[in-house]
Amino acid sequence: MNIAIIGAGNVAWHLAQALQAAGNTVSAIYSRTPAHREALARLLPQAHALTSLDLQQTSADIVLVAVPDAALAGVAAALQVKAGTIVAHTSGSVPMGVLNSVAGAKPGVFYPLQTFSKSKPVDFALVPLLVEAQEAESLQQLEQLAHSITPKVQRVTSEARKQLHLAAVFACNFTNHLLGISQQLLQEADLPLELLQPLVQETIAKAMQQHPYTVQTGPAVRHDENVIQEHLHMLQQHPRQQALYRLLTQSIQATHNGS
Repeated sequence: MNIAIIGAGNVAWHLAQALQAAGNTVSAIYSRTPAHREALARLLPQAHALTSLDLQQTSADIVLVAVPDAALAGVAAALQVKAGTIVAHTSGSVPMGVLNSVAGAKPGVFYPLQTFSKSKPVDFALVPLLVEAQEAESLQQLEQLAHSITPKVQRVTSEARKQLHLAAVFACNFTNHLLGISQQLLQEADLPLELLQPLVQETIAKAMQQHPYTVQTGPAVRHDENVIQEHLHMLQQHPRQQALYRLLTQSIQATHNGS
């Protein structure tokens, strides 16, 4: 398939290269930052770096809009495409309808459920890709495109995708933040984060095999008040972490008690 990509950030960076490697043609790249669009275009043999959001003269059949959520409405308002072009965004939380303002376009969603950094390779064969479209033919084309880079393709409505994105924030973003707190506490004792790696890996493995609530461990689920109070005392110099510890302890206990 022939694809144009709007954006040159983390998602666009990996997605463009994966689609090209799978035998698709990425023919155009647009980013409002010239250096970013030119850097990505250089990695794609047939791609041209565009200087505007007027894509009416490009050969692309599908336009993927991989920009921050806050920028989607503005991009959609300015984007110009050939009539009948599929235009799909890659957001987890924004409804497909944000693209209705693109004249002549067939709106869709092409959402890879993964966290991306330019410096870290991504194996797309392991990445779930959620698709949505207003028309059956557009949906089939997006599914075909998705299947070119991953076997994990699923149709998901905008409402279900928003719920999935919310769950992903808890599973990914909040977990990463908690690991950051762990690292901070370990640094105060001159200890490396690597000490927690086997524990974290086992925790995730168990949670993926069984319902996470059923394999909950720790002082909160045991109602070990002596340990809990000692931990809270140790966190006196970190009031935000102390409040978070208390809130998570209460949530674990409420969940374990069935309330």
